[in-house]
Amino acid sequence: MTAVDDLLRTLAPRVLGTLVRRYGDFTRCEDAVQEALINAADAWARAGVPEHPLGWLTTVAARRYVDQVRADTARERRELAVLDATPRDALVAPPADAEPVRDDLLELLFLCCHPALPAPAQMALVLRAVGGLTTPEIAAAFLVPEKTMGQRISRAKQRLRDAGARFELPPEAERGPRLRVVLHVLYLGFNEGYSASAGPDLHRVDLTAQALRLARDLRDRLPDSGETTGLLALMLLTEARGRARTGPEGVLVPLAEQDRSLWDRAAIAEATAMLDHSLATFPLGPYQVQAAIAALHDEAASVEATDWPQVLALYDLLERLAPNPVVSLNRAVALGVVHGPEAGLAAVRELGAGVLAGNHRLLAVEAHLLDQAGDRSAAARRFQEAARLAGSHPERRFLLSRAAEVLSNPV
Repeated sequence: MTAVDDLLRTLAPRVLGTLVRRYGDFTRCEDAVQEALINAADAWARAGVPEHPLGWLTTVAARRYVDQVRADTARERRELAVLDATPRDALVAPPADAEPVRDDLLELLFLCCHPALPAPAQMALVLRAVGGLTTPEIAAAFLVPEKTMGQRISRAKQRLRDAGARFELPPEAERGPRLRVVLHVLYLGFNEGYSASAGPDLHRVDLTAQALRLARDLRDRLPDSGETTGLLALMLLTEARGRARTGPEGVLVPLAEQDRSLWDRAAIAEATAMLDHSLATFPLGPYQVQAAIAALHDEAASVEATDWPQVLALYDLLERLAPNPVVSLNRAVALGVVHGPEAGLAAVRELGAGVLAGNHRLLAVEAHLLDQAGDRSAAARRFQEAARLAGSHPERRFLLSRAAEVLSNPV
């Protein structure tokens, strides 16, 4: 990605927010912004980035919006009525310095996470409208055809229109629940990027980078939200290990075997500082607890030096705050370290009777604990089963290599 591409991806949500605030038509506004981005990519590559890139892009996008309105109304034979009621000057964007600069990110996020939309549509719309990803990129992330994802996004926009969704912050009474949806969508988008559910790459840097940028911007808008701070800290602490997660040829390297000198210590320091402030200042929430667990891992000199009893205690707390099978699976790993593999296996087998039955990550954890308990043949079988079910190529290679390693070391 070039510097121009990176700048355009950063500016696009701000321009879209401005247009939606002015004109209210999400679909037309997004189309106008996409056309402006294409124009900018060509013009800026030839002539260089203008002095005021945001104002340039906003003005061009607004003019494209005007062109769309005129073309649509002409086709519908209503051009004269529309133009008489709405003079052209009212639609053209003012100069860059004619109105105060506004940050519309929060309003745009809340609009994309409107309760009229199902969760998959919310995430797709956030990644497209706010994250700056293209429809093909989002389709690849969710393993669906581009046409299917395009239809999903179009239906989401139609639902917003039918629901009469407005470009504004929800009333105070609704803001808390809606913010939880926004944070959850950003969390899911980051996780999909950090551990891609399928495909040739383990780490989708484009997805994690967008989620991190949005979480940072959101925290700037909501500095008094402990959970927003907790989510940003969690993302930073997780992404800090990114360079150490893969070896040569993209081979997955588990946490216990990572070269910790490759971890981003500046990101870890930033995250732990904001987390310490959040924990001391705001009510405790699930993202803060998850960030505290990640901090224990990131601050330890080695896997053996990790404060595993404290990790287990935090997972116990997290299970009470936000019960979730994935949380329970991670807790089983900590339980196996603190109280021995048999204790971890008992917890895993209990989970295997629920929604995680047949999940490749549950089988991988079970295989690891069986290996720790000395049952090598059973461990190898579980690693092989997990590999067959894994959608990610790097994960599959790693699990098969673990199966082979276990079989080669029977004692």
